[in-house]
Amino acid sequence: MIIFSGTSHRSLAEKAAAFIGQPLGDATITRFPDGEIFVKIIDNIRGRDVFIIQPTCNPANENLMELLIMIDAARRASANRITAVLPFYGYARQDRKDQPRVPISAKLVANLLVAAGANRILTIDLHAQQIQGFFDIPVDHLYAAPVIVKYLRSKDLSDVAIVSPDMGGLKTAYAYGSMLDSGLAIVAKQRKSADEVEVTNLVGDVEGRNCVIVDDMTSTAGTLTAAAAILTEHGAKSVLAAVTHQMLTDKGIERLKESSIEELVVTDTIPARDWKGAPVTVLSIADLLGEAILRIHNDQSVSSLFRV
Repeated sequence: MIIFSGTSHRSLAEKAAAFIGQPLGDATITRFPDGEIFVKIIDNIRGRDVFIIQPTCNPANENLMELLIMIDAARRASANRITAVLPFYGYARQDRKDQPRVPISAKLVANLLVAAGANRILTIDLHAQQIQGFFDIPVDHLYAAPVIVKYLRSKDLSDVAIVSPDMGGLKTAYAYGSMLDSGLAIVAKQRKSADEVEVTNLVGDVEGRNCVIVDDMTSTAGTLTAAAAILTEHGAKSVLAAVTHQMLTDKGIERLKESSIEELVVTDTIPARDWKGAPVTVLSIADLLGEAILRIHNDQSVSSLFRV
């Protein structure tokens, strides 16, 4: 086995490799003056099991192209198997045709990864479960829930209500609720634009309870802060939020600071940024990622990683 890292989140790759107990593979990634990406793998990888860690976060196009070129370089260097490790799968929100004449970009990305030479995909908390079906190669889909639930349990919160910020996150919220043995509430919303949402209703009793909003990703924090506002209106004792992938913009951070959310719990699937005083706690999924890589390499089951 040999593990390589792209440039999008090298610190996460180093932590995962350290958990496994081996250094990252040697590869140089540079840019030509016109911006073209050049990759050269220094180590001999003929016949080896190659893992390439590269979340396709902002800038998504640059990081995706870099990953594709690394996969192609490994394939042409006669790697035995290539696993693309995407802690964050970019373009996952474009998973269906919900308007006329729009692409299904999540499927296009899947096609590109397979065409480049990936034999297997390892990812965490896809925006939509059906994206696994876009691939004709094995996909190992991990969840950050065990890491987040362990942290929430350490806070020793009483009378907890898990809140789904929309109907699409109901299954995730139910899973969190089962692990924390807590109540469940749902916020009904209507999206007005890419960064504006309107909350229309709340289903469930949250009065006097510690509410935890769970979601897979946030960027402008519009959904989270709108949900927090209606929870506070209905008498919630406190409001926390737990999100796997944070892509917070400056606008999102300002919204978070002005909202009733006391703490936003995120993971390091995407590199951290300057939070500017916002109440953000970052949990590492490096050990989860490292354990999954080890099990894939040794042809062992990864399903036990879903348990808390």
